[in-house]
Amino acid sequence: MPLDSKSNDGKREFKVIGKRVPRPDGIDKVTGRALYGADLSAPGMLHGGILRSPHAHARIRSIDTAAAAALPGVKAVVTAADFGEVESESARDTLRNCMAGDKALYDGHAVAAVAATSVNIAKRALKLIQVDYELLPHCTDVDAAMQPDAPVLHHDRVAENVPAGFSENVTGHSQFGHGDVEAGFAAADKVIERTFKTEAAHQGYIEPHACLASMGPDGKGDLWCCTQGQYSVRAVCAEIMGMDTSQLRVTASEIGGGFGGKTVVFIEPTALALSRKAGRPVKIVMSREEVFRASGPTMSSSMDVKIGMKADGTITAGQSVMRYSSGSFPASYASLGAMSAFACYDLANVRTLGYDVCTNRPKIAAYRAPGAPTAIYGVESVIDELCQEFGLDPLDVRIKNAADEGTKSAYGPTFKQIGLLATLEAAKAHPHYSAPLGPNQGRGLSCGFWFNFGGDSCVTLNVNFDGTVGVTEGNPDIGGSRASISQMAAEELGIPYDRIRTVVVDTNSLGYNEATDGSRVTFAVGLATIKAARAAIQVMCGRAAAAWGIDPEAVVWEDGCAKPSGPNAGEFEPMSLAEIAKTSSETGGPIAGHHEFNAEGAGVSFGVHLVDLEVDRETGATKVLRYTVFQDAGKAVHPSYVEGQMQGGAVQGIGWALNEEYVYGKDGRLENAGFLDYRVPVASDLPMIDPVILEIPNPGHPYGVRGVGETSIVPPLAAVSNGVSRAAGVRMTELPMSPPRLLAAIDAA
Repeated sequence: MPLDSKSNDGKREFKVIGKRVPRPDGIDKVTGRALYGADLSAPGMLHGGILRSPHAHARIRSIDTAAAAALPGVKAVVTAADFGEVESESARDTLRNCMAGDKALYDGHAVAAVAATSVNIAKRALKLIQVDYELLPHCTDVDAAMQPDAPVLHHDRVAENVPAGFSENVTGHSQFGHGDVEAGFAAADKVIERTFKTEAAHQGYIEPHACLASMGPDGKGDLWCCTQGQYSVRAVCAEIMGMDTSQLRVTASEIGGGFGGKTVVFIEPTALALSRKAGRPVKIVMSREEVFRASGPTMSSSMDVKIGMKADGTITAGQSVMRYSSGSFPASYASLGAMSAFACYDLANVRTLGYDVCTNRPKIAAYRAPGAPTAIYGVESVIDELCQEFGLDPLDVRIKNAADEGTKSAYGPTFKQIGLLATLEAAKAHPHYSAPLGPNQGRGLSCGFWFNFGGDSCVTLNVNFDGTVGVTEGNPDIGGSRASISQMAAEELGIPYDRIRTVVVDTNSLGYNEATDGSRVTFAVGLATIKAARAAIQVMCGRAAAAWGIDPEAVVWEDGCAKPSGPNAGEFEPMSLAEIAKTSSETGGPIAGHHEFNAEGAGVSFGVHLVDLEVDRETGATKVLRYTVFQDAGKAVHPSYVEGQMQGGAVQGIGWALNEEYVYGKDGRLENAGFLDYRVPVASDLPMIDPVILEIPNPGHPYGVRGVGETSIVPPLAAVSNGVSRAAGVRMTELPMSPPRLLAAIDAA
């Protein structure tokens, strides 16, 4: 088998890949043996607590911690003064988000922290800290924050390419497209322009942020935390603490949900600083209220979408202007939204603009395909409205305009082999699309797109003397990656899946790995695993060749055995992996394969969602009746996990579209910081989500793998909105479509 990652032809017959093998973490999780962030402890451990600002924007005149420090049981108190200068801008922003400097920038911004011998003492100590605030004007709305007279969060953070006329809160600007959009609009039979708004939504993970930090007197540190990327945590925390990277070891715990929200550092530097000051380990666990008030949700947004279409359904031009709230510190998710907005279509004339805007809200974090769901919500809503105007089938229109292999994408690159048309055609042929609808019911659909990432990856594969194999990788498992990586190793080595165990290791045990994000792990870490396995196979073929007295080039690996390549190589019985491993000490020592690289070739991913809904016109309540997801997985390594990703993204998108939102009062304070008032879908709110997996191989991976974890959250916002708009007879342009908002729109119409 060639070692070139471009060798996939989509026709390979697999023995382990594509099978629904047992999940390796299942027993530990259902029996309670798995250790999450809040489960960790250490001898002499202290408990940390964080004091947070009750104001949306306030200058900190002074902080008096004397009474708190004097409380029996309190061993350390820290403020911004306990941290040194930080060189890089990104790490400096992280530090100032973890511990406010001269200003508190949002309701919930940390201003001080304590470490005490018990949680109760820590809580009492926080109440003794006196902070003198000077209240400042605040702004939580993205459009208002862009106005020239808006209160400014940061000065001198505006990128050079930001157009004039905005406040300094507009820190970033991006633009993509090609062709002449004005000529395209002139050629259209109808042009529709709409303005849309979406509210921020939280990732809603069940496990709150938690960490345990231990700093020794020698300046070395250990950190255990629930994170999607221990290497990025190490890099940021080491810089903030003024440590050499090698002196801080970070271990990721099991993770009780992340969805992008645990790619950010929120509490770890504070725990490290408290531990250094107290000389003892310090554990911090966020409360649910703190999670909502102070850990990043996704962005709120405002956007203008303008699309022109001919009467036959041909889209002549598309334009979108997106304004994304980045929260209290600059971010760059508007560029991802601008790149994604029209990616599903083959357009001659297209232009997208994105603006990143600071507001007095928590620093935002990724939420599965950050920026894409809201951008595509606006575009797909206008396309659906145009289909209604012309009386056209919405699926036929999308098929007519769909991007395909050879399409120059709206954001620049020319697509290679992609699966959008296949998903659209599968949706068209599915019984769901032709099923009858009842009164007050509507059917919505939407396309979706995500890039998928590669990035730095490192894997080591060790062949044990008993013929089993251990794989070490550095990415927390948030979607079944330990199973899929074990499957790929088993496929390459030709041995049973249950002979392999994959573990996630700390930052000192393996080379750098990018965080578990961007739908990268099964693709990139899987590719590193394949190459590590092939490196081990090369060693084992060499051992067999030496035993037989022939050239290594005359040995091939098939079905878990070294074999002579042909009659000319000699007549020898195949030598299995177990046989080679058993004698490895006598034939050259332990056998291992290793591979590290910056993975390229991640294939883009497309999906199509269909949803049927019923609107109660008297209450504004919406009931989801039927939901089907069609998505190109490239190759579904473990179909059950792939289906779970598809279903999970759909459920989260349904919640975002119908109920989930951050509610801020006039004082800039968050009014629904808890699951009692922040409404996420539960099982009784939903039908069974029907997943349909398509497999259009990614040419950049030997098995054809594409990332699947993020695409599934992109279409639901538009699909649900389109279905509700058709059922209610009024076009909705604001999310979430909560009962009061929908009822008001129905009454107004």
